[in-house]
Amino acid sequence: MQPLHVAIVGATGAVGKELLALLEKSPLSLRKLTCFASPKSIGKTITFRREHLSIESLSTHCFTGVDLALFCAGKEIAKMWASKAVAEGALVIDNSSAFRRDANVPLVIPEINPEALSQHRGIIASPNCTTTLMLMALFPLHNVNPIQRIHAATYQAISGAGQKAMDELLQEMRLSLEGGTYQPMSYPYPLAWNLFTHNSPMQENGYVEEELKMVHETHKILNDETIAVHATCVRVPVLRAHSIALHVTCKEPVEMKRMISLLQCAPGICISENVPHMPLDASGQGAVFCSRIRQDLFDPHALSLWVVGDQLLKGAALNVLQIAEKIFLAYIHQ
Repeated sequence: MQPLHVAIVGATGAVGKELLALLEKSPLSLRKLTCFASPKSIGKTITFRREHLSIESLSTHCFTGVDLALFCAGKEIAKMWASKAVAEGALVIDNSSAFRRDANVPLVIPEINPEALSQHRGIIASPNCTTTLMLMALFPLHNVNPIQRIHAATYQAISGAGQKAMDELLQEMRLSLEGGTYQPMSYPYPLAWNLFTHNSPMQENGYVEEELKMVHETHKILNDETIAVHATCVRVPVLRAHSIALHVTCKEPVEMKRMISLLQCAPGICISENVPHMPLDASGQGAVFCSRIRQDLFDPHALSLWVVGDQLLKGAALNVLQIAEKIFLAYIHQ
């Protein structure tokens, strides 16, 4: 493999910072790294592999010579610049929601549907964080005993809203403990000591956008639109790592010992049969943690489990990098 010129769009954000840290240790060979960010970050420097790199602004032909462009900014930035990066010859892996439902764009979790990578036309999408964490835990089971229905209740960390919201949560908690008050900025509600329905736009059917992402993305990744997915997504005052309470119904009666064995052998999964995992266990970890795996008391076809995973890592930056490594280390980039 020839050394790559890699560009990161959104390099100073929460996901971008994690991606830079992962790239430091990645087996991908880099000849150059270019970092783009919002105008307020232009001129700042970051250190990567002992080199000091300046943050640059997006502009015409800024992707010239780039082999791989990793987008960690919002969907509007991706819609504006991804096709231009492809036109300049770069492969784009996008972490936003801009292309996830595009029939011409593969939506990929490498442990689940790597075969979809060969179908790309220059852009590959990485799924929503909650979808990724959920399907990492469910795919080993679904692969053996097809899942027909999923009930998911998510407890989503503030990291899903970016670095600004993470900083705001810390400030709110600090001021609250000191007896002060804080005017909410990222949300219309207090973040500290509070929880509320996920802040993505409410749809006419009463579901927020985040909940519907889990529906549509599950169907696309598993290539099965018959799976009934019902999600309730909630923001909680946790800095990073999402938690999900799952109840799933399978086609055949569930054999618990076999289900647990499948999860024990699944790549990227860490299970505990006795001690429930917490967000603190998963924070900073690449694995998805599964615990409280138990048979439904009234339905032999159903089981419940508790899933915890770092939203910034496997839920975002790590999945993006794993896609890149799968492509360039396996020589299937076209």
